Amino acid sequence: MSNEFLGTVHHLNDVKTPAPVIKGMHHMAYRCRDAAETKKFYVDLLGLEQSAALAFDKDPSGGDRPYMHLFFKMADGNFIAFFDAPATASDDAFKMKDGIEDYHFAFEVETKAEQDAFIQRLKEAQVPVFGPINHHFCHSIYFFDPNGLACEITLKDEKHDEILADEASRAEAVMKQWSEKTRILKEAKLSIFKAAD
Repeated sequence: MSNEFLGTVHHLNDVKTPAPVIKGMHHMAYRCRDAAETKKFYVDLLGLEQSAALAFDKDPSGGDRPYMHLFFKMADGNFIAFFDAPATASDDAFKMKDGIEDYHFAFEVETKAEQDAFIQRLKEAQVPVFGPINHHFCHSIYFFDPNGLACEITLKDEKHDEILADEASRAEAVMKQWSEKTRILKEAKLSIFKAAD
């Protein structure tokens, strides 16, 4: 896919229409290597609710690319979704993702007992699990799904909201400092920074 479709922030001064309120996240979608295997992991092991398994012969642009789109529902009403697209699948797509270099997603539980139960459940299923790690506003455990996706189950600390409110008060200054500190490295590696000047 061409970079010409990437969104930019270069013309924010031209925007006149106010942003509507985004209610929340409906779903996040990832690739999976097999729909049935992914369903077993997220529904049978993690306990999410299967909401849809939609099979299509053509992709949204009308191309001949059969795929299945899966939706698994969480207790808050949001979904995690997957695409099983065998015609374009390769082993390389399903290698373990680095939670920082690539991406990860975090599920939330209400109590330490629930997080501990997930640790036990994952161990019983022989899924390697790491943590809990203290992030000072939450504690998290980490594991990988069958597709190589980095997963997290997090538990908010008692002072979570207070800590993040304090962090929010400094966010602009921290981001400015970070941008100045990393600008030279980014200019050397990323064409978008060259085009912005």
